[in-house]
Amino acid sequence: MITIDEEKCIGCGLCEKDCPAGKIRVREGRAVYRPECIQCGHCVAVCPRNAVSIPEYDMADVEEYDRDTFEVKPENFLHSVKFRRSIRNYQKRKLEKDCLERILDAGRYTATAKNSQKCRFIVLQEELDAFRQKLWDQVPAMADRIKEEMPHYAMMFKFLYRRHRDNPEDDGLFFNAPAMILIATDNPLDGGLAAANIENMAVAEGAGVLYCGYLMRIIEASPELKQWLGIPDTPIACCMLAGYPAVRYRRTAPRKKADIVWR
Repeated sequence: MITIDEEKCIGCGLCEKDCPAGKIRVREGRAVYRPECIQCGHCVAVCPRNAVSIPEYDMADVEEYDRDTFEVKPENFLHSVKFRRSIRNYQKRKLEKDCLERILDAGRYTATAKNSQKCRFIVLQEELDAFRQKLWDQVPAMADRIKEEMPHYAMMFKFLYRRHRDNPEDDGLFFNAPAMILIATDNPLDGGLAAANIENMAVAEGAGVLYCGYLMRIIEASPELKQWLGIPDTPIACCMLAGYPAVRYRRTAPRKKADIVWR
């Protein structure tokens, strides 16, 4: 699982000290790998001689640290967080494939519990119209199924369905977004962390997202939709509409004072 180049290794012990699973030891001046690690890659990242690799992964994807490239100034990052908006008005143009790939990379590189890396990212753009129609067709039956357990949502979904039925241009669930990104995983925290990075990257690309809990509930309550998406048995941790904003925000929005307990 881990390969250590003995000619490059200098036995500095940095990998041993930083290994969260304790699976690397320095013996006779060289690092030695012990089986059953979680392949987190800390040893790859910390090695000063680039002596460690994980053959199962694409090592060409590994980047060397460059302060000018990787350093994010705190004030810039905080400004970006404050400036983000939930987008409900999108341009008609689609997100380019390379742009989507970079956005999804931000999710792929997000930390996961025990380095499981078991988030599945589903991007609907070319087939979004077909999925949108299929979802609207499912809404009445789905609302009936949940009316006892979640009456408020059942009433809301039926209302949205009637409005869309009477005026197909009224797309009160999808907001005419050109793309939708779903994150499916058994660990909701993993999905939430990935979603945050995906949104930040989308904003950096000049795009934006809307977290849509209504869509997520509809899809989770519909076996037909989950089967169509190829995730019949995996929970959805997040559903985001994505695209280029059709509005321009000129400043950050105010927020309440932080509720912080200092001890």
